[in-house]
Amino acid sequence: MTNNPKGYVSFILHAHLPFIHHPESEDYLEEEWLYEAISETYIPLLLNFEKLEEEKVDFRITMSLTPPLLNMLDNKLLQQRYIKYLKKHIELCEKEVVRTAYDSRLNELSKYYLERYSNDLHLFKDVYKCNLINQFKHFQDIGVLEIITCGATHGYFPILYVNEKTVKAQIAVGVETYKKYFGRPPRGIWLPECGYVPQADQYLREFGIQYIITESHGILYADPAPIYGTFAPIVSPGGVVAFGRDIESSRQVWSSISGYPGDFNYREFYRDIGYDADYDYIKPYIAKNGVRVNTGIKYHRITSKGDFKDYYNLQWAKDSAEKQAGHFFDSRVSQINHLSNIMYPNPPIVVCPYDAELYGHWWYEGPYWLYILFKKIYYDDGNFKLITPGEYIDKYPEIQVCSPCISSWGANGYSEVWLNSTNDYVHRHLHVAGDRMVELAHLFPNEQDEIKRKALNQCARELLLAQSSDWLFIITNGTMVDYAKKRIKDHIGRFTKLYEQLKANTVDEEFLEYIGEQDCIFPEIDYMIYY
Repeated sequence: MTNNPKGYVSFILHAHLPFIHHPESEDYLEEEWLYEAISETYIPLLLNFEKLEEEKVDFRITMSLTPPLLNMLDNKLLQQRYIKYLKKHIELCEKEVVRTAYDSRLNELSKYYLERYSNDLHLFKDVYKCNLINQFKHFQDIGVLEIITCGATHGYFPILYVNEKTVKAQIAVGVETYKKYFGRPPRGIWLPECGYVPQADQYLREFGIQYIITESHGILYADPAPIYGTFAPIVSPGGVVAFGRDIESSRQVWSSISGYPGDFNYREFYRDIGYDADYDYIKPYIAKNGVRVNTGIKYHRITSKGDFKDYYNLQWAKDSAEKQAGHFFDSRVSQINHLSNIMYPNPPIVVCPYDAELYGHWWYEGPYWLYILFKKIYYDDGNFKLITPGEYIDKYPEIQVCSPCISSWGANGYSEVWLNSTNDYVHRHLHVAGDRMVELAHLFPNEQDEIKRKALNQCARELLLAQSSDWLFIITNGTMVDYAKKRIKDHIGRFTKLYEQLKANTVDEEFLEYIGEQDCIFPEIDYMIYY
């Protein structure tokens, strides 16, 4: 244990999913993104935090739990559907235990998955009472987890700021959602897509945000150039403290080529019984339309760069994770030794921000790796401690003033992921709808008529849902493109219809009721945020 650290390391996990809620149908595969994330990332992280707490290991970690994710975790229908998802997986696992009896290695793995999904069901239903938010809140309340917020629907600020009121609303609703669930205001924000634009500073400050997480070059290309690069936060002229991603530590974890997740002993993400098993056997457990999809039951390890995949070995995977936790620890010790000699008076901080889903969903062993690493940092004789950005600011309030540069963590570092020839048509609709929302707030200030007020609040929801950066990212990536385009079209269409009805004083209550059931995010929203 280090009593006089020469520096600090700050882990920040960004837990985010777009709001997907289809009460009208159970056929949307996209809804399973949430269920996979709960079983593969959120529950494993919580279990490892619990182990650290039981073992009295003092650790620190920061997580953003975004407003769409919080709204989905709090949604009764989605909670029930997750339980149904688990029961279906348990049924498949029971069949797998019988089917794989011919091979002891496979059989051992099938029993492991049966136990794992059965445990998820018991924890979620009986222990957590379907409330994962409270579990995360517990760790914030005891001081080991700092939870930060995000834009209301992960809207991308560097393009939205064409109408600054839309950026203001993203921040305001993000802060209000956080207060609702955690009973305190957030200190920090993970900028959606780490997208920084100086025009957002005044609204971040207005709603009490002290610090932001941004990409490395947002700090490195700041004006003037920061003396200590990304190893110290900077504060903008608008008074917002910015922490930038450390390039070296990120590469060690993030890269599937040179990073830890590519280890040959780790579970192979792309090999799944949804594709391997006999079609008639697996049909009840794949997509309703008969398309083969991932089931989450994966029996192989990465093995090599080639096509041959050997069976996964849980112990070998743990051994690799433990070895790599040691490597990461040693790397930070030497990095901080070097930095502490040239930094004065504040010690260096190495900021390690990642998508939370990297830990468990993509890199199956990631949560265990974190657990081992945090124990190592606590017990071993190193030269650094874990810290949250909020704690660092409290300890070292003297910060260099610089203007961060416009940036994002998308490919090539700026805005092309969210604005390119595949998705550029969307923005004119988002901007027009943004302007119209501000117009509605001025046309109907503090509207007293109940139906109109309901319609105005629903307009705000539809606009926010259309602004989600996820849809633009999906279109660029070429994955679930039809679904992303449908969502943009639906939300802009619903917004436009309500806008025209409000102006004509003919609100269709049946239509309002219908879309209100589907797009039920932010029940307490007040459209006057756009005034």
